[in-house]
Amino acid sequence: MRANPGGQVAPSEVIGRDRLIERLWDILERQSLVLSAERRMGKTCVIKKMEAEAPADKLPIYHDLEKVRSPLEFVEVVLQDVEEYLGGLKRTAKRTRDLLRQLGGAEFRGFKLPSFAAPHWKNVLTQTIEDLVENKERTVIFFWDEVPYMLGNIGDEAAMEVLDTLRSLRQMHPEIRMVFTGSIGLHHAIDSLRQAGYANAPTNDMYIEDVSPLSSTDATELARQLLEGENISTPDLQITSAEIAQAVDNIPFYIHHIVSQLKSRGGVVSAATVSEIVNGFLTDPLNRWDMVHYRRRIDTYYNDEKRPYALDLLDILAITNQPLSFNELFDSLKSQPTTQDREIALTVITLLQRDYYIIQETNGKFLFRYPLIKRYWELSRGLTV
Repeated sequence: MRANPGGQVAPSEVIGRDRLIERLWDILERQSLVLSAERRMGKTCVIKKMEAEAPADKLPIYHDLEKVRSPLEFVEVVLQDVEEYLGGLKRTAKRTRDLLRQLGGAEFRGFKLPSFAAPHWKNVLTQTIEDLVENKERTVIFFWDEVPYMLGNIGDEAAMEVLDTLRSLRQMHPEIRMVFTGSIGLHHAIDSLRQAGYANAPTNDMYIEDVSPLSSTDATELARQLLEGENISTPDLQITSAEIAQAVDNIPFYIHHIVSQLKSRGGVVSAATVSEIVNGFLTDPLNRWDMVHYRRRIDTYYNDEKRPYALDLLDILAITNQPLSFNELFDSLKSQPTTQDREIALTVITLLQRDYYIIQETNGKFLFRYPLIKRYWELSRGLTV
């Protein structure tokens, strides 16, 4: 097995996700799904593995929606995927093409929808799903990656209509399943729509499931296979593998990067080597791990009122060696003139949890969710003593 930092990992090389995937299939027997996680956790790897290894009674249809810029483009994507499936059955999306012929007065061919169809995209999408349902031989599951990006691309009003239409289709055809994923939290996209007047709850019929890091056992096994595959020399393969996994909180993306860097360096690998590489990536001016993302998205998704609270809360937690209660955090916040509102602090604490920066322990105290991100925050914010 070879290191593949940031690349597409083959489904057969996705390690440690079998139990999660088994749970996801079980959820999909009952309802549609929002797959939530911090970036780099491998959401796309998980759903690509599910697509490649789906049970015989399931029809998985995967598409990345990041580049979709309008509702009509989204319908084109769905039509193309449906027609590809129906073509294998020697059938076509007859209802959809009949509707397009009625709208345009001529036979429609291909998948690029004509501009005259734009005002009718909901009808076209509905007919496309009807064609699929009428001809389906297995349970259809749409795996749609980067849904929040699409919603941001198409504009508020269109995003509201797309979300409402998809929810309506799930109600009309309960045998169809949809899986939404995205590296930007779907809650941010919906919260933005609410600020524009949106009052609906478009995913309240969908189950939300988290993709966590690998277990320490599976992360160590991944590191071991990569070290062996790259012929990297180390005094104790198992100990070094465990050190790599622990150094990056068992997150597979970073494990691939570390092993790739070890291969480039050559020589015998020690614990000090692993630590040096991790620190190098955390302070890398080329930003190859895109750690700047954790600071940049505060500006993107937290408004002027909430932003100072988010930054100060994270700064406080980055330099503490123990979890802190809300009252302890707020006592520190109150020392600054811009962060003295208790209700705003509570709201921001919730947002930081949803955005995977921090977690709340069972005793009610808060800490960074991932030590790796805590270390980056401490270094990048100049908080080191």
